[in-house]
Amino acid sequence: MSLQDLPAVHRLLAEPGIAAFARALGPDTVKATIDAVLDEARRAVRDGGTPSAAAVSAEVGARLRRLERAGLLEVLNATGVLLHTNLGRAPLAPAALVAIAAASGGYSNLEYDLEAGRRDSRYARVAGLLRETTGAADALVVNNCAAAVLLILDTFARGREVVVARGELIEIGGGFRLPDVLARSGATLVEVGTSNKTSLADYARALSPRTALVLRSHLSNFRISGFTASVAPAALAELGRRAGVPVMEDLGSGALIDLQRYGLPHERTVGEALDDGLDLVAFSGDKLLGGPQAGIVAGRSAAIARLRANPLLRALRVDKATLSALAATLRLYLEPGAPAGIPLYAMLGRSVESLRDRAAALAPRIGADVVASEAVAGGGTLPLATVPSVALALDVRDAEERARLLRCGEPAVVGRIAGGRLLLDLRTIPPERDEDLVRAVLRAAG
Repeated sequence: MSLQDLPAVHRLLAEPGIAAFARALGPDTVKATIDAVLDEARRAVRDGGTPSAAAVSAEVGARLRRLERAGLLEVLNATGVLLHTNLGRAPLAPAALVAIAAASGGYSNLEYDLEAGRRDSRYARVAGLLRETTGAADALVVNNCAAAVLLILDTFARGREVVVARGELIEIGGGFRLPDVLARSGATLVEVGTSNKTSLADYARALSPRTALVLRSHLSNFRISGFTASVAPAALAELGRRAGVPVMEDLGSGALIDLQRYGLPHERTVGEALDDGLDLVAFSGDKLLGGPQAGIVAGRSAAIARLRANPLLRALRVDKATLSALAATLRLYLEPGAPAGIPLYAMLGRSVESLRDRAAALAPRIGADVVASEAVAGGGTLPLATVPSVALALDVRDAEERARLLRCGEPAVVGRIAGGRLLLDLRTIPPERDEDLVRAVLRAAG
């Protein structure tokens, strides 16, 4: 074989299967990929290899597909993890998607008072809804809960001390460690109590003229059981009032309703934290609230005003798409029967019987068995709680390879492997996507 037998660059560029990638990746990326594959093929020929034109074309197509899939793609979540952090956490409600399109497709009153005809604050767009849904005197939105905690620490505790129970010095996904955030904010950590027991007296002894804040942290992704003791939030808030020290809680999950209505353990809500008298409560928008990624701080008006005055807020602010999606999601909590319009709660509300009926209809079409499954909330919420579910179980020779093929299909489907079988949990698949799931499974089966 000679170098002249290799396909020319212009011929590869003209192939429909390769040319189609120019729109998604750009023509320069497509040409650079072709050049790289041809360079490797030329070296192979010089070393005595015989790469065919078809093999070169196939390799170019494979590399372009990998590049395309490195971007943001739709995924069908068949894992049974409702708030799957790696898959984008809470799916947005249709009302939120409509709101994003309305606010982002043209211009909006993001920072403009239409009545007065002058500049206004973007935070005013959701403050009223947050007050209504949480019961807080005021509220503020930043880009995620870690940013909310950082803003609070920077505002209240830079160069001073923050008192935290030793058992609440958490680490969550992505290497987020509370002690590291405290250090980066310029605050000094003061640990109290032991890993399993902390008393009010422990907090009281730690207070000093250098104390700026008492921080209570939600145990988002683990639980300590057995010989344990902790301080009631209301008692901690009262201690803070007597000492003149603000008390905040990093609530994390951000539930606005009692989850016991869905058969789950009670999860402390934002309203309960505020009713306990805490000065500030920080929580996520894309976990149990069911909205977009955001960090929300709710609490006393004077404390929120201090946060608004911090120049750091500009680096942490959210855009019009986030604000519009959050506002639309919060409005759903004000409707009768709320929050059924939020996908997270629609998933939780599906009965096992309805899941079993869907599975029975789908299983013969893809050669699967119907099995009982257990879904979980995910996203660092309710770490010990499971939700009864139903899955389609595929008995295949190589479950790992079949799972990979499903992940690389269109749409991508992510399941889980248990006991050597590939499970596709239906609780996290919307019923209207059942046909897409069937087609994806059949394509992966060849």
